[in-house]
Amino acid sequence: MNILITGADGQVGRELVLQLQNRATVLAANRAALDITDSAAVERTVAGFRPDVIINAAAYTAVDKAESDADTAYAVNRDAVRHLAQAAAAHKAVLLHISTDYVFDGTAEAPYRETDPVNPQSVYGKSKLAGEQAAAACPRHIILRTAWVFGAHGGNFVKTMLRLGRERDSLGIVADQHGAPTPAADIAAALIAIAERSQAPGFADWGVYHFSGCPYTSWHGFAEQIFQAAAAQNLMPKIPEIKAIATADYPTPARRPANSRLDCTKIQNTFGIEAANWQAALADLQPYCR
Repeated sequence: MNILITGADGQVGRELVLQLQNRATVLAANRAALDITDSAAVERTVAGFRPDVIINAAAYTAVDKAESDADTAYAVNRDAVRHLAQAAAAHKAVLLHISTDYVFDGTAEAPYRETDPVNPQSVYGKSKLAGEQAAAACPRHIILRTAWVFGAHGGNFVKTMLRLGRERDSLGIVADQHGAPTPAADIAAALIAIAERSQAPGFADWGVYHFSGCPYTSWHGFAEQIFQAAAAQNLMPKIPEIKAIATADYPTPARRPANSRLDCTKIQNTFGIEAANWQAALADLQPYCR
């Protein structure tokens, strides 16, 4: 199987490259190798490599910056996806595309299902929803919505907490936003499993799926777990005091969903992929300290 990975140096992209070693012929493209906002460059790359599957792990993820940089956010999160989808369709490839909980407004009381109405409240969320719609230009596409991604590569909440925990005696962490942290390695594993299944004769389970971690928690609860794990691994000389604060106490340019919980029943029923155990992923935090 030939697999083209875009965003290959990101959190999920790096994990995809690592896990696909000796399992597929991979073209790992970062921004320098392939500008996916350039439709001609995308077409040349796809025509030359002839992938069976394109996994788009590239995205503009600077949520707050997107509020003042909408053009770039849409160029990467919408237009580039359209280029990939059109090239995938033209060369009969499957497109796997990563999306986000930010396509919802976060006001629901229950975890979000794939069929729930979308209503993004930020430029980032709106651009990602536009990307989902652009992905439909490839008939054989799967959109994987996820949330609260963390991994050993790139910046994320775990690394930020470990750094701030060493620098400060106390931290105020938002406690009224709820979701589920999702290890990048588990997202990569889910995408690979889907990619392999997509090559089976007669496969037709295209569409949108949710994949995130379990159990549900808050950012405050996540921070507590990080520091407890770090202390148990002798990576934190002293655990800082963690104060629960409200979203209103920590204003940001972009509005965050209060409810980022995703219902992962569909992906389990279709592919046998269970929600990721994010607590287990905290068992080895050494790579996050580099």
